[in-house]
Amino acid sequence: MTEENPSTRADAPEPPGPPVLTLHDVHVRYGGSHILQGVSFDVPATGVTALLGRNGVGKTTTLRSIMGLAPRTGRILLQGNEIQAQRTARIVRGGIGYVPEDREVFGGLTVDENLRLVDPDHGVDAPVVARLFPDLVTRRGQRAGTLSGGQQQMVSLARVLLRENALLLIDEPTKGLAPKLVTEVADVLAEVALTTPILLVEQNLPLVRRIADRVVVLDAGVVVHRGAAADLVGDADLTRELLGVSMRREGAA
Repeated sequence: MTEENPSTRADAPEPPGPPVLTLHDVHVRYGGSHILQGVSFDVPATGVTALLGRNGVGKTTTLRSIMGLAPRTGRILLQGNEIQAQRTARIVRGGIGYVPEDREVFGGLTVDENLRLVDPDHGVDAPVVARLFPDLVTRRGQRAGTLSGGQQQMVSLARVLLRENALLLIDEPTKGLAPKLVTEVADVLAEVALTTPILLVEQNLPLVRRIADRVVVLDAGVVVHRGAAADLVGDADLTRELLGVSMRREGAA
């Protein structure tokens, strides 16, 4: 098992107070595959922590393990309370909102109906929707399956924001989106992060540079780097070493 390399570590100063989420020695195995191999890191109770890494290194599996959607061992603490033995529904009720990579909107329902599944009394009329997603208000009667990818992402984000969350887990929110929609999603995430911490899986490094405070980098199921987002994305050699990409080849946020 690969150990974290101290030479690539540049820890960001942590905000005061305890972390909102702690993973300690988390392992996930599927059949004969050992996907997560002792993942340990904290998510501070403020701002955006970006979970980065090449494809297939365990980023989505990490989020799924937190949500109880993957078979895991180790300790996972939300606001100091262990949740690794809890089922997904209880974890959600406990304060973790999850926006999966594939969005999972109900295509046959309208925008308003999708949101009323969470907030039956308000749906698209909830104040947070009008403030952050005005386009959804005008499309309240449109079936979600006929929306663009970016609009469906907004529905998915709006749905999770209708709950009171201690933490948001958001997986690849800008994947496949046009640059204009990437900017709109970035604007929403930046505003949400002012009040609710976010653990974000994202490949768009300019977006990470814009909104993330800290980064955790995975490789082959282990943490290989933790530190300030600005330190990583501002170092072309380190970015290339850890992620195999150059900032110059990434799209704008």
